[in-house]
Amino acid sequence: MHNLTELTGNATSHTSHSVIIKVCVVIPFFCVFLSCIVVMLCIFATNRHFLDTSRYILFAYMLINDTLQLLSSVILFLLVMCLVTFPTVYCVPLLLLSTSTFMNTTLILATMSLERYVAIIYPLQRPAAWRSDRIWIIILSIWFLSFIFPMIEYSIGERDPAVDILSTPVLCKPIYINSSPIQALFQAAVNILFFVVVSVVILFTYITILLKTRKMRQDKVSASKAKHTVLLHGFQLLLCMLAFTLPITESIMAPHVSWPREDIAFFIYFCFILIPRFLSPLIYGFRDQTLRDCFGKTFLCCSNKANPV
Repeated sequence: MHNLTELTGNATSHTSHSVIIKVCVVIPFFCVFLSCIVVMLCIFATNRHFLDTSRYILFAYMLINDTLQLLSSVILFLLVMCLVTFPTVYCVPLLLLSTSTFMNTTLILATMSLERYVAIIYPLQRPAAWRSDRIWIIILSIWFLSFIFPMIEYSIGERDPAVDILSTPVLCKPIYINSSPIQALFQAAVNILFFVVVSVVILFTYITILLKTRKMRQDKVSASKAKHTVLLHGFQLLLCMLAFTLPITESIMAPHVSWPREDIAFFIYFCFILIPRFLSPLIYGFRDQTLRDCFGKTFLCCSNKANPV
């Protein structure tokens, strides 16, 4: 009996240390990401010419969306790590925000590719919806599409009569909320539809801009930059698609490593969810010469204030 108690205590101690390590890895990582995003958004807010360009408005929107996605993801991660339970009515909004912002990213990438397509194909007669003062209409449409499908998904599932959504505490994980087969099927169908449509849009815009670049005699530099930008959006989409390989990767890793299943899940979450979300906006932001210059000036100004001569 004493040995059993000792083993249980060791297992509990190991679990506690594992949770502390995971939290200490995720929180600083998220804080660094949040700091970079805040600096970028401050640059947008203090430089008016960024807000007069549809491309930069969409990029700022992507930054806000990815921040909300990572924030909700990290909150859900901490709640699960600490085994915090609460009624379903409080859990569903968090899951809804996480899911909708995740789907939102793919639509933003498609929209940004189309914006480059419109800028190259219709440089003088840009459609009204793509002007900087009307781009909010497209942004609102994206938000609507991103929210409507998760809301349908959460509403079509079968409810357990033993679970009261107002009082029964549950662990806030999708598997406890979306437990019916019809929900899993609907989610898979929507995800496949979103990524197929976005992939087709990015491929179409890239090929069209590529063909246009070969015909253009003037302003080849702008067309070439647009082509590389669309190609970058394809890479960003690939990073997003890594999230869908989680079950496959976990099943492949489990027989070959001696880690507990929760450690494998954390490793995959960190590599396939956090890092891609962290890299995607930063790659796009630092690639832009204007943003990079403003970023450098901001840090130079901050360093001069911190170390006055």
